[in-house]
Amino acid sequence: MDETVCYIKKEFVVPRESTVPEPAAPPTSGGQDYDPPPGKPEGGDDEPSAKKGRFENGGDGKSKQQKKRNRGQNKNRALPFKEQDDVRLCKTLLDGNAELGKCSKERCRFSHDLEKFVQLKPKDIGETCYIYSLKGYCNFGVTCRFAGAHLDENLNNKIAEGISREDKNLVSMCLGFELQNTLRKKKYDFKKSNQYVSKFEQLQKEAKEKAEGQEARIGACSDEDVIKLRSSERKKINFQDKLYLSPLTTVGNLPFRRICKEYGVDITCGEMACSVPIINGMMQEWALTKRHPSEDLFGVQICGYSGKLAAYASQLIAENADVDFVDINLGCPIELIFNQGGGSALLRREKVLEVLVQSCSRLLADYGKEFTVKTRTGVYAGKNVAHELVPKFEEWGASLVTIHGRTKEQRYTKRADWNYIWQCAQTVKSVPIYGNGDIFSYEDYVEAKKCAPELAGVMIGRGALVKPWIFQEIKEQKALDPSSSERMEMLKRYVNYGLEHWGSDTKGVENTRRFLLEWQSFLHRYVPYGLLERPPQRINQRPEPFRGRDDLETLMASPNSSDWVKLSEMLLGPVPDGFNFVPKHKANSY
Repeated sequence: MDETVCYIKKEFVVPRESTVPEPAAPPTSGGQDYDPPPGKPEGGDDEPSAKKGRFENGGDGKSKQQKKRNRGQNKNRALPFKEQDDVRLCKTLLDGNAELGKCSKERCRFSHDLEKFVQLKPKDIGETCYIYSLKGYCNFGVTCRFAGAHLDENLNNKIAEGISREDKNLVSMCLGFELQNTLRKKKYDFKKSNQYVSKFEQLQKEAKEKAEGQEARIGACSDEDVIKLRSSERKKINFQDKLYLSPLTTVGNLPFRRICKEYGVDITCGEMACSVPIINGMMQEWALTKRHPSEDLFGVQICGYSGKLAAYASQLIAENADVDFVDINLGCPIELIFNQGGGSALLRREKVLEVLVQSCSRLLADYGKEFTVKTRTGVYAGKNVAHELVPKFEEWGASLVTIHGRTKEQRYTKRADWNYIWQCAQTVKSVPIYGNGDIFSYEDYVEAKKCAPELAGVMIGRGALVKPWIFQEIKEQKALDPSSSERMEMLKRYVNYGLEHWGSDTKGVENTRRFLLEWQSFLHRYVPYGLLERPPQRINQRPEPFRGRDDLETLMASPNSSDWVKLSEMLLGPVPDGFNFVPKHKANSY
């Protein structure tokens, strides 16, 4: 069987000659071709470079620019839509004419003309406001794109009986004004972090001197026996036999995690947050630490290139965010992170990594939190190092180690090496080990557990993006075949969660649309189970050209981002003028 092709039942296959016409010009509502036509394999290291990059900038694949590997991110893309500040309404007028307060800022950049704002405001998207129906009060008031559901004839924002006007936010907020101000003025007390980092750096230095035959420094006796974690301190969470949703940059946002919780995932983790922006009080980075009440076992993943930065970020998160554990990213392949010495680059900096894991694990234990590690097998293909590091992670105090079965260099172009994951799992005594890579069906899960029975559990990333119900499949041990209408209902729930999270005004609606489209760049790869000739679908297989069982199913399978925009318009109304969507991630493998 060709591992690059997913075979479809004959009655649903579209003849290839009818699927490769000259591409039509994209509509003004945005979008561009994202993936090559279905059926064309892509991404293997043996594939000619001209094929890999032929769709990166359009054209026939002849220029040097188009022969570049189609991988990584579209770094030069602009936001799909940006609302100008002068057409946004000042917060003092959100509740309409009934609001007696006046803006106290002399140089407020927002609009204060309520009548003009109402005249220019786009049409309402729907008749029911999800936030109002949920809370009894919509804090976006006049600016809400569903405002007709909670405004009276005088533009006063209604409030349900017995409900306070205070924002009933169901999501934990971590970065308040005082904390942000303290961080920006560099006045936060990191004394505890500094003590642990300094102590472990000193112990490392003394161990080096001893190994080199030098006389150890005379002074106070070491408290290494005090700092070393006891197993009773280290393991407070039962990680055994749980399904773990991988931290997913951009697409692993809170609304998506809520969808996965509904399908049965046990452990969720926020998107990777960089340590420096966390320490500097950047609002966008702190937003990644938000937790929804449905997330009963939740962690935050951080990235840092030194023990001190990681310890500072861990202390801040432990003291100010609602988390159960903090995870360190040792697998990020992004060149910017790698060149700074973070992500997978830490696999080559063992001394730094030792102080980082020891300091953070001991520091978080003081707060009753866990410190976990997610790593790739190594940096370079054919040069795995995880089997050497995993037992050290256990010795240094990690509570859980997750191994993604590829190197940094391989990214996603090769199959995950579960045999090697199994070898790594055999090197530890008590710390739980999770495996990650290519789990796309309950059969894949069973095969992985059979291949590596010592594993405590499995982490799932891309498989959950393409079919979030994979967690339900694994728990019920059977394949699911949701209809297009059922999948549309899932998207509706996601949109409602997005409006609750990002807001129901124009800015919030377009943020929700943007992240929905980013998710659709993965969702469209799903082939309905009933259409498969040889189930199950494998994550690295590109399907033959096919039609769905109805028009909506066909639209959902389209690789063209213009069609994704059409799907978003079915849920969030027409896109604004000038809207243009370019996916964040390029396709370097299926």
